[in-house]
Amino acid sequence: MRISSGLRTAAIALAALAVTSVSAFADSGTIHLRIVKAGFVVGGSGGSGTLTFHGRTYPLSIGGLSYGFTFGASETNFYGRVTNIRRASDVAGVYGQAGAGAAIGAGAQGVVLTNQNGATLALSGRQVGAIVSADLSGLALSMR
Repeated sequence: MRISSGLRTAAIALAALAVTSVSAFADSGTIHLRIVKAGFVVGGSGGSGTLTFHGRTYPLSIGGLSYGFTFGASETNFYGRVTNIRRASDVAGVYGQAGAGAAIGAGAQGVVLTNQNGATLALSGRQVGAIVSADLSGLALSMR
């Protein structure tokens, strides 16, 4: 049996729509993180935050370690978006980065991080403190 070209075109369009709608299930939310970092060679960070997703607010805990050249202490308040999540728990996980920087007093900071679930954090914020670093660091977010 021969399929008409109109029917074939409709079937291809329907298949393409099905494929794109599966990836469209990923959603986004807003996030606020307050991170305190201190160290001398080995550094540590901790803090708290909130995720707002589908009208609900979820509390977050933050912990992390860094290794390299780190000296001083700072506090950063980040605000931004988390994308590519299907449920609130997708934001939980380990985010890694390598970086170098210095802050004395106050300054702006921005970062984009991805975890093992594919969640992407696009954050910007204000850092206060006195810290110099060139290190590898990992940040673990968990739901409280």
